[in-house]
Amino acid sequence: MLHSLIRLLVVMALAPLAGCISLAGKPPAMLLTLASSASPAAGVTLDSRTARTIAVQTPATPAAIAGPRVPVITGVTSIAYVKDAVWAEPPARLFVRVMADTLAAQTGRVVLSPQNSFGDGGARLSGELRSFGVDAATDQAVVVFEAVLVRDGQKTIEKRRFEAREPMPAITAAAAGNALNRAANRVAADIAAWVGR
Repeated sequence: MLHSLIRLLVVMALAPLAGCISLAGKPPAMLLTLASSASPAAGVTLDSRTARTIAVQTPATPAAIAGPRVPVITGVTSIAYVKDAVWAEPPARLFVRVMADTLAAQTGRVVLSPQNSFGDGGARLSGELRSFGVDAATDQAVVVFEAVLVRDGQKTIEKRRFEAREPMPAITAAAAGNALNRAANRVAADIAAWVGR
């Protein structure tokens, strides 16, 4: 009984502090995302009976760009992060969505994820997102993707490096998001042209 009373008194004493303590960090003012500049038209059905397919895998990424923050390359061996810049989800997932939309819009292919392409003999696209951040020396957003492509019904592998750089007026969250969106769309368009119809 005494033990329960002491516990109740401790809880009552700490209750006024409950509104002052937060175990989570302050939420960001905004979250960054990517938007495709080329998307399939709404209402159009793509059918694998009449169109070729391509399975697109989420690319591998180095640890520096795997998380929610936007890296800034400040030297040969040093990285910082753009203040207040936070991705809504991992950049690799955002980038693969832009690639999928662009491939569908520009090539007319049915774009599949690896999970729903089981048994499909279409093309396979994977790779590594090597850079997805800001180069402080040039004030540019940089996207570098090393693509690996297996074309329809083939066993041989093609590998190609794609890179796009976009200028930034300043290294801020909004400027980084806009410039990286433009660079990601340029890379996706180059990949679609390489994959072809």
